Amino acid sequence: MARLSLAACAVVFHLCLLISSSASLRWLSDKSAAVTTAGGVRTRSAYHFQPAKNWQNDPNGPMYHNGLYHFFYQYNPDGVTWGNGNLSWGHSVSVDLVNWFALDAALQPSRSFDANGCWSGSATILPDGSPVMLYTGIDARGDQVQNVAFPKNASDPLLVEWVKPEYNPVIPVPADIKRDDFRDPSTAWLGADGLWRIAVAARVHDVGGATLIYRSKDFLRWERNADPLYLAHAAGMVECPDLFPVSEPGVEVGLPASGAGARHVLKMSVMDTVQDYYVVGRYDDTADTFVPEDDDDCRSWRRLDYGHVYASKSFFDPSKNRRVLWGWANESDSVSDDLVRGWSGVQTVPRKIWLDEDGKQLRQWPVEEIETLRSKRVNLLIPEVNAGGVNEIIGVMGTQADVEVVFEVPALEHADVLEPNWLLDPQSLCGEKGASVPGSVGPFGLLVMASGDMQEHTAVFFRVFRQNDKYKVLMCTDLSRSSTRDGVYKPPYGAFVDMDIEAHGG
Repeated sequence: MARLSLAACAVVFHLCLLISSSASLRWLSDKSAAVTTAGGVRTRSAYHFQPAKNWQNDPNGPMYHNGLYHFFYQYNPDGVTWGNGNLSWGHSVSVDLVNWFALDAALQPSRSFDANGCWSGSATILPDGSPVMLYTGIDARGDQVQNVAFPKNASDPLLVEWVKPEYNPVIPVPADIKRDDFRDPSTAWLGADGLWRIAVAARVHDVGGATLIYRSKDFLRWERNADPLYLAHAAGMVECPDLFPVSEPGVEVGLPASGAGARHVLKMSVMDTVQDYYVVGRYDDTADTFVPEDDDDCRSWRRLDYGHVYASKSFFDPSKNRRVLWGWANESDSVSDDLVRGWSGVQTVPRKIWLDEDGKQLRQWPVEEIETLRSKRVNLLIPEVNAGGVNEIIGVMGTQADVEVVFEVPALEHADVLEPNWLLDPQSLCGEKGASVPGSVGPFGLLVMASGDMQEHTAVFFRVFRQNDKYKVLMCTDLSRSSTRDGVYKPPYGAFVDMDIEAHGG
């Protein structure tokens, strides 16, 4: 039985807990699946996207078309591991981004240009409203090439069948690029000259990781721009590029893919760190270059997510004028557990993203439709939690819950002094100063997925540090006690939260 518990130093707070309905398992599976593995019972997620079985990873080609949301994703139809040459595009549709109906795979290896797998790619909505897909195929020689696919019937709201023209690949691997490091075409956008552009990730000989720009007037013939959009000399190979415009700072309205005229965000998935990074900058659609407003090394950019998320992909939702972000979270258990369970990998809850008022970072929040899953409501006011205290939240059973919590910290002046080098690696700081390490202001937060004897729990907590005359808030997720099993990936995660704790009153 899982419990939610609270661990904190001296704080006063109000907690409101909202329980999601078990019926939210959607049409993707008939019922909540729970299996017993070597580590105990493992239950499927209830409102994170997950196919009924098998392996999934990168989100591909999300889009809104003819009143339906379409979600495509890397999928192994034959098993629960990444597979060997059989990666396909799984396909599901939804009217609300929450309840999903599973369809047959949209793209599967079937031709010489994708004989060893249909890898990641993107969707583009053409001016006439019809969609087109660009994706990486692993051809019969093992080369990574870029292919195009069109719906067989664009008026079909489900877009069940897709046609891969015989003239593929539309972009073969160039001579100066490693044959197995050329992939992940982005959503296309129109430049002022009327030509379509896409970004493609590559490792260029004697240069390193790069994001290349290709232009085309017809999605058939593509020409590479002389200069790359971005070079990642030190970072090595970067994947899954995502370039998109944003509205003015603080404006939550999303924008469709476009050229110059607005600030842009460039997102990279960096293989060396297995993390997603982004930066705000200026895109020149004449030269097809991007200039970051911050450091040029993508590994020093802001993280898109400070948890276990990779290969994220955004899309513009014209029905609500917002930009929505998806991301893949892989499993932390062993492959043997995956085999017993019958599935591996989930997608994060889709999030709305926009540019913060400071103009330097993105803000994000779960799409509003997620709130439709809330049913039973639990309100709890705990007047005070003493240092080292743990208060159980009564009335909450099960493993699916949304939590809204407010902590009121009575005093900040005795906060621990922040060492400057801690700012460079907050994740390691979260491991060094875990939930069980006392501090002057913190740790305070939640213990979730707690076993009855508290031997297993995951701590989500905060610490407040003093830096000169200001305060810095560190938010951490400590997985070190999430399982008593050996061989389970249990790292800490964390980041400094950009907020004025004094202005917010704790």
